[in-house]
Amino acid sequence: SSPKSSKREWKPLEDHSCTDVPWLLLFIIFCIGMGFICGYSIATGAAARLLSGYDSYGNICGQKNAKVEGIVNSGLDLTHKKYVFFLDPCNVDLVHQKIKSLALCVSACPRKELKTLADVQKFAETNGSTLCSYELQPSEYTTDPRAAKLCPKYPVPESAPIPFFHRCAPVNISCYAKFAEALITFVSDSSVLHRLISGVMTSKEIIMGLCLLSLVLSMILMVIIRYISRVLVWILTILVIMGSLGGTGVLWWLYAKQRASASAVETQIAKDNLQALLIYAISATVFTVILFLIMLIMRKRVALTIALFHVAGKVFIHLPLLVFQPFWTFFVLILFWAYWITVLLFLGTTGNPVPNEEGFVEFRVVGPLKYMWWYHVVGLIWISEFILACQQMTVAGAVVTYYFTREKRNLPFTPILASVNRLICYHLGTVAKGSFIITLVKIPRMILMYIHTQLKGKENACARCMLKACICCLWCLEKCLTYLNQNAYTATAINSTNFCTSAKDAFVILVENALRVAAINTVGDFMLFLGKVLIVCSTGLAGIMLLNYQRDYTIWVLPLIIVCLFAFLVAHCFLSIYEMVVDVLFLCFAIDTKYNDGSPGREFYMDKVLM
Repeated sequence: SSPKSSKREWKPLEDHSCTDVPWLLLFIIFCIGMGFICGYSIATGAAARLLSGYDSYGNICGQKNAKVEGIVNSGLDLTHKKYVFFLDPCNVDLVHQKIKSLALCVSACPRKELKTLADVQKFAETNGSTLCSYELQPSEYTTDPRAAKLCPKYPVPESAPIPFFHRCAPVNISCYAKFAEALITFVSDSSVLHRLISGVMTSKEIIMGLCLLSLVLSMILMVIIRYISRVLVWILTILVIMGSLGGTGVLWWLYAKQRASASAVETQIAKDNLQALLIYAISATVFTVILFLIMLIMRKRVALTIALFHVAGKVFIHLPLLVFQPFWTFFVLILFWAYWITVLLFLGTTGNPVPNEEGFVEFRVVGPLKYMWWYHVVGLIWISEFILACQQMTVAGAVVTYYFTREKRNLPFTPILASVNRLICYHLGTVAKGSFIITLVKIPRMILMYIHTQLKGKENACARCMLKACICCLWCLEKCLTYLNQNAYTATAINSTNFCTSAKDAFVILVENALRVAAINTVGDFMLFLGKVLIVCSTGLAGIMLLNYQRDYTIWVLPLIIVCLFAFLVAHCFLSIYEMVVDVLFLCFAIDTKYNDGSPGREFYMDKVLM
């Protein structure tokens, strides 16, 4: 065959075929394993123990129980005792993350504070709910010397059952003041924490309104950024020029002034300062000249960035469902995380009853099944990355369809849904493989971060430096692979090639356009960062003005922090979609300019602005 025919051509949207099928099968097998973990934990009674609760003797509240060998007070009929009650609910073990207290099943939670054992006895006689250990009768509460250990620590705080989980929890949050202080270091006493939380509860309507405002501002910015992109770039350029010229000028002025005022007899320190100023001034001058040369060389590529932002704005007009893409992704992630946390809680109560050192019951998994935790954690990372990769592939497919359709009126009715359909039918294996590669990098980084946290203050300086360097390198590798994966998904959406082929083709295109990539990833990212800052500042300013009129609480710092964090999260989610669209458009543009020249039969697909 001729050399030309041996080179594979890019044929956008001409045919579709299944890609990376073995990886899809591997992902399905892995998900079946995740389902097995959930089924095993439910089958071993973990679901019942989690929802109904169990006491320190292994009895599940609200049902008849089987006897545990070697444990007294096990195998009891607790059909009428449906709530778990802790004798000392405020004794929280921060290291092992559990309540260090004897747990009992009771028929009712104490709805008012009980100050003495006489009050506990009266509560048992009145409500039929015995708050002391099972071997004590209510009549013995005030006479039996064992009551000091087998009855609750008094005063017994007012408590209420947690919905769906049948645990008696203290109503007053100050009970967990120490636990809260361990998590929030700036809280010095429970009264401050109480005021902060009361501030959030009092201003919850304002917080919800400001969160909605940040959502609206983000959507508006995505529409108008195409019109203000040129202005933002010019503002950035002027600021850079003024900053570099001003800094260089000030350094030379300081050097000239100090040299003119130098006396005949100078100290060594004054000479060193003068020499340092000269070095700084020369370095700043060289930096300014290099910066001007780079800006001169990159001016056309900066113009390309502006054009891409302009076309990205058009994409959102033709494909309005793109705006809602973060919602679907976030909703699916929340559902998966809720499932994952539920199974994690199941795993915490699964296993066989085993007596511990204190004579109480713990549930432990023995044998190979005890490593289910690790499998479950890997599942969290891989499936979360898979969901995010599905979003990237969906956006890439929709934007590719828009770009390579010459007549925009011939676009599918819903390009987003068409892209989802192609993803499900052809490219789930590619998404599974790409997300697995990210998982392979993420897991070692998380392990190193965990080791660094555990060894904090114990390791020497050299070990600490090496750990941080490894974590940093893995983070950089993860970011590079994420960027390459996104472009590989775009190549797959164009040509229906498998992941490795698509990644190689995309990498070649990116290397050939390295300067353009640099311009887009610096100027473009800075513009999007300014957009995020604008949304956060606007929402924060509105929050200050509204919260200033609220006089029902002392502190409104926490509501404002919550609003600003939510505004940044929303802005990041929406503008990351915009950034994704720009990256896909750039790869399509690079392919278009490489294989087409505008001649008959090889017409450009690009928008007139890009031409």
